[in-house]
Amino acid sequence: MGSGKTAVGRAAARLLQLQFVDSDAEIERTTGVDITYIFEREGEAGFREREAEAIAELTNRTGCLLSTGGGAVLLPQNRAVLHERGFVVYLHTSVTEQTERTAHGQHRPLLQGAADPYARLAELMMFREPLYREVAHAVVSTDRRKVQSVAEDVAAAYRAALALPEPLPDAVDLSLPEPPAS
Repeated sequence: MGSGKTAVGRAAARLLQLQFVDSDAEIERTTGVDITYIFEREGEAGFREREAEAIAELTNRTGCLLSTGGGAVLLPQNRAVLHERGFVVYLHTSVTEQTERTAHGQHRPLLQGAADPYARLAELMMFREPLYREVAHAVVSTDRRKVQSVAEDVAAAYRAALALPEPLPDAVDLSLPEPPAS
């Protein structure tokens, strides 16, 4: 939460010539309501079920950079699908930085009503960080960095993993190669 997933994702997608897709935005588009409303009506469990369905569908697409919500890693099936079907970058952001970045946001269901946002974010990070690291192919720090700089590191990590040339030629297939047959 507050790592810059959307802004960095959009910038990295441009650098990599990929379509940017946000799983939360896709859920909102398909349901016709915002994430906060889903949390209010269905609770976190209901939202996570919708999120898992969206991730399963979106990770079957090629030529896109997918940004997920911070809680996407909570379900084992999401972690497996994300790790197996894509190149996952964990945008590491300190709790202090997250607190600063989310201080004025109104669309953070897990922070609504939190008496101490820092403590709530620390609690979430303590549980989620090992899961982020488990699923990630690369980790990029975002603290005190500009979006473009972080996006360049994300793009470089992706290119390195796929041994792509820099800069990219005009037409290149950026979908992950099929794993070798056993």
